[in-house]
Amino acid sequence: MITKQNRFAKKTVLASAISTALFAIAMPTQAQSFTEFVQEGDVIAEVRVRSENVREDNDKDDAVAITARARIGYETASLAGFQALVEYDQVVALQDEYHSGSSIYPSNPPVDAADPGKSVVADGAGGDFNRAQISYTHEAAKAVLGRQRIILDNARFIGNVGWRQNEQTFDAFRADLTAVENLSATYAYINQRNTIKYEDLAVQDHLLNLGYTTPVGKVVTYAYILENDEKNDESTNDTFGLSFKGKAPAGGVEMLYAVEYATQTVNAGTTGAKDFDADYIFLEGGVKVSGVSLLAGYENLGGDGDYGFSTPYATGHAFNGWADVFLGTPANGLNDVYAKVVGKVAGIKLVATYHDFNSDKEGDNLGSEIDLLASKKFNDNISAGIKYANYSAGDEAYAYVDTEKLWLFAEAKF
Repeated sequence: MITKQNRFAKKTVLASAISTALFAIAMPTQAQSFTEFVQEGDVIAEVRVRSENVREDNDKDDAVAITARARIGYETASLAGFQALVEYDQVVALQDEYHSGSSIYPSNPPVDAADPGKSVVADGAGGDFNRAQISYTHEAAKAVLGRQRIILDNARFIGNVGWRQNEQTFDAFRADLTAVENLSATYAYINQRNTIKYEDLAVQDHLLNLGYTTPVGKVVTYAYILENDEKNDESTNDTFGLSFKGKAPAGGVEMLYAVEYATQTVNAGTTGAKDFDADYIFLEGGVKVSGVSLLAGYENLGGDGDYGFSTPYATGHAFNGWADVFLGTPANGLNDVYAKVVGKVAGIKLVATYHDFNSDKEGDNLGSEIDLLASKKFNDNISAGIKYANYSAGDEAYAYVDTEKLWLFAEAKF
């Protein structure tokens, strides 16, 4: 069991090591005026419109949500390595025949609840400063302070939930070191998590991610030490892991491979409450032939009947099916065996995925899912697509229901 003293020691060592490396780097000099710093920056202007239709085999009415997100912001030019960025998002519901709140996230009150009798679409209307940050860039390092987007690796553990209209951001300090060729190091301290539900949650988190690129792939080790400070109950979630992902030519095709393992310890933070441990395993392999990727994979989120391996900061929509049935891991854990095909025809990206779900502890049937996507980038600024998810429920004891979701979306950047 990880004690509070050990946790404090780990946090201190991580923070001290990164800080020492940062201060050892000399400040660069650039010949730019303050006027150029302010006037020669870049305007951020984006609009994303999406319709989402949800049908569930339960007593909820079908949901129809047509939402639009307008994003406006400005990033200054660089002055002596420093830049400032501010960005505001506004989400509006053009058609609000849906419930935006608590069915998916039981602990979160809805931002708006147009009709609680309808299925959930987690795109509540509202506005917020999405990013407000100051950054410093050196040839060997970069640091960012303020409200920012943090995505580490494939976003399985730390991501921005970018699929939702209001993305997840963090009030944090982040430092990235790249002084050594092929070696990357990222440290971040987070004191507030800003969720897709417009919640501002106080936390005390330390993230450390180290990567080394080899000729055949990238090795990454990480430590994500999460501590909830919202209720001052000292609840913690500590995850330590190791991954390897790469590709290599073989006989006219490209071999694709990935493997990852992580272990997690959760302290409930309440006197007498039970602590939990769980493991994570990921395996994926495939080939790329004539621009088409054929992949098969296995993802295991361990569970013992009381607790399932959790990824609270993940971009969960990208994993375990787009129907979002398994955004939260069941207490018995989750095994996801899948096959995926990714290709492009006439400039249109096509993706088809089949998932087979079972529980980790008992091997119970948790259902299956088919996911389909067709999207196209018309140029650097305009894109559109259609996306479909069809989940078929398994063992009735788990209370999951057949779910269909259909999306149409378009985005323009100016």
